Amino acid sequence: MLRSVLHRHLKPRIEAALGDTPAVMLVGARQTGKSTLARELAEGAWGAGYVTLDDATALESATADPTGFVAGLRGPVVIDEVQKAPGLLPAIKASIDGQRKPGRFLLTGSADVLSLPRVAESLAGRMEVATLWPLSQGELGGRRERFVEAVLRGEAVEAPPSREELVARIVRGGYPEAVARPAAARRRAFLDSYATTLLARDARDLSSIEHPAMLRRLLHLAAVRSGSLLNHAELSRALGLPVSTVKRYLALLTTLFLVHETPAWASNRGKRLVRAPKVHLADTGLLAALAGLDEEALRRDRNLLGPVLETFVANELRKQIGWSEAQPALHHFRTHAGQEVDLVLEDARGRVVGIEVKASATVASQDLSGLRALVEAAGKAFTQGIVLYLGRAVVPFGPRLAAWPIEALWAG
Repeated sequence: MLRSVLHRHLKPRIEAALGDTPAVMLVGARQTGKSTLARELAEGAWGAGYVTLDDATALESATADPTGFVAGLRGPVVIDEVQKAPGLLPAIKASIDGQRKPGRFLLTGSADVLSLPRVAESLAGRMEVATLWPLSQGELGGRRERFVEAVLRGEAVEAPPSREELVARIVRGGYPEAVARPAAARRRAFLDSYATTLLARDARDLSSIEHPAMLRRLLHLAAVRSGSLLNHAELSRALGLPVSTVKRYLALLTTLFLVHETPAWASNRGKRLVRAPKVHLADTGLLAALAGLDEEALRRDRNLLGPVLETFVANELRKQIGWSEAQPALHHFRTHAGQEVDLVLEDARGRVVGIEVKASATVASQDLSGLRALVEAAGKAFTQGIVLYLGRAVVPFGPRLAAWPIEALWAG
């Protein structure tokens, strides 16, 4: 059951950005809590006004006369759902250039408006962007996770006691509305209608959709193939659509924060551009609903659990990256010989951490073959390699290699 007041770990980062940056853009999928967080910031020490473009009158004003709309705003302000009127961004840029002081605008968007043509350059150097994903395990449990920060420093973390079964966490996901519903059937009803509404409304607002049924089918395929290498040609054959359309529809799902791509890592940075990324659904609760999976199915079949568990870990890492000081990039690693590491963290200092995910209560030495290949590829940059597994003990497998309980992921 969702607690009445949840502390979002991204909040301090946004407060810091408002203290030295003219505009902050808070993006993320619908129903992740952006508006709630924005209102909380506006009503707190920042002390700002609030306008939502979900209001038809405000949207008409912002669309018909963006410059006049911005000129009429008094003091610092939140503009919610700004992707509905992307023409506002040049007007905000002009206003900032005329009065450049921090904390003037907090913009929220349910789509990645910076991926839209001509928008990214509008506020370059004037705006910081933060992404709010669904609730993390630490946010649900009332603790701030330190896994990402610790592993990049080469430290170990102690797994907290397991108060809830892992599979239950996976199927519940992190959308606040779904989490608040104790009955599994009611959560599935919300998630199914959520996907339908988002694809029917927001997707069509952003792009021309010639085959709306195929967009839903593509999202379903992304769910059942979450954690696998992205193969546009295979998806094209499965859907009967041109590869160019599949790529455009995938980009749209990414813009809506429903899926995210995890690029390949290589010691030679140029090689990353020619190796296939992995695709992950952005929430395992939504994944389970789309793929028709429940707790019983995942407990019964470890082959089903494996890729879903990897997606769960990838999503938790992305959430923690959002508020970590290091802000590492998330990759995967795969050699031509087939050795692979599910997830790789690399920060601006070049520190590399490999994370393998295993849906088993035991780990054998051969399960670390991919991590050993990463050690060789990364060289001195390699910080540590970790297998997150379903056991309870921390087990060393040599210098800088170990198996940790998966609960370490949300250690405080």
